Formats: sequence, C-alpha cells, structure tokens
Amino acid sequence: MAETANGAEAGFPVDPLYQFVIKPIVPIEIGGVDLSFTNSSLWMFITIAAVTALLTFATRRRALVPGRLQSVAELLYETIANMVRDNVGSAGRAYFPFIFTLFMFVLFGNLLGMVPSSFTFTSHIVVTFFMAMTIFIAVTVIGFARHGFGYLRLFFPHGAPAWTAIILVPVELISYFSRPVSHSMRLFANMMAGHILLKVFAGFVLLLGVAGVVPLAALVGITALEFLVATLQAYIFTIFACVYLHDALYLH
Repeated sequence: MAETANGAEAGFPVDPLYQFVIKPIVPIEIGGVDLSFTNSSLWMFITIAAVTALLTFATRRRALVPGRLQSVAELLYETIANMVRDNVGSAGRAYFPFIFTLFMFVLFGNLLGMVPSSFTFTSHIVVTFFMAMTIFIAVTVIGFARHGFGYLRLFFPHGAPAWTAIILVPVELISYFSRPVSHSMRLFANMMAGHILLKVFAGFVLLLGVAGVVPLAALVGITALEFLVATLQAYIFTIFACVYLHDALYLH
C-alpha cells in the first residue's frame, strides 16, 4: 500500500506506528557510529527541563501555607519518600535522590508523551532497558559492596534444605538475571500499546467524519485512561527499583 508523508497507509489517515520513528535533528557520525541528536534526545532534555522548572519554581518561596506548585512538589516528594521508607527501610534514605530522580524522569517522560506531536521515549525498549540495566548493575554493585560474597546467599534462601540447591539456585539465578528484561518490558509495552490504541481510534474518528462520534467518545475515555497508566507505570517502574534495592541491602 502507498504511504502518505506522515507515514499513514492509503485508506487510513493515521499510521499508529509512525509516532515511534526516531528522527535525527542534528546528524552526528563519529567513526562510523551514529551519535545524532534525535527527537528522542530532544524530549529527554525537555523532560529534564520540565522537572527542573517545576521543582525550582515550586520550592522558591517555601511558604508555610503552600501554593499549588509547592503542594504538587510536596505531594511528589512525600509519595516517593513513603515508597522508599516502606519498601527499602531506613537504609534507603541514602538512595532517595536517585529514586526520586528516576520517578520524576519516567513520570514526566510518560506525561509529556501525551502532548500532541511529542515523542514518548519510554515507548522504546532501548530506553527502558538502559534504565533497567543501570538499576540492575547499581543494585548488584551495592549488594556486593555491602555483603561481599555473602550477597550470593540471595540465590539460596536461608533455611532451605541443602539438597534443594540444585533446583533453587538455577531458578533464583534465572529470576535475578531476567530482572532488567521484565523491568523494562513492562514500561515499554504499556506505553507503546496505549499510544497505538490512541492513534487507531484517532484514525477512526478522522475516517468516519460525522459518524465518528462513538470512536471520539472512546478516544476521550482512552486518553484519560492513558494518563492514569502513564502515572501508574512510572510508580510501578520506581517501586520495582526499590524492591531490588531492598534485596541488595537486606538479602531475603
């Protein structure tokens, strides 16, 4: 089928996969390696700028009776502080800045991706896998730094009969090394599926014209749901990081 300029196939006004195409803005190639500044990179910078602006303006006055921005910032701060306290414990305080930064980056990346003509970088597995792998390596290093080779006890539950090691150790190893995959796939799949669904219904609205009232109503509902999913996925991605950190600090 022939494609239009925006990537839509003939007969359907919107290509649901075109929104995920990475486009170079500033082409850069060094030694045969493509290091171009892309639309994905741009929206990562926009996300960082948005988070920085929110926290800067929200905490500028530090009023006893908080305004709207300060209330939002305090709510976000308390949410992650409670998450760290409940899932990591007192030892997790040292890692709060990283956990908070991770949550804000994913949350704003997800929400800004809902803006028309924007780019959702969390819908790309390479981005989510890099974040998940960074967390995986970090908690592994923390685990060995804190417990030495005693960290290997994580792969054999305390109190289990010795003869079960032949079964439990391989299972625990597979579970442990699959963490970056499951961690990254959850965020990537949910964001990608939601955006595809939005584009498909948007295409039906355009295709049906006046008769597209039902798809339009569904589109409004799905959009609201997608905002909820965007927030929940940021929370879930972060809480799993806390769970992995807890294992590194306290073992089983």
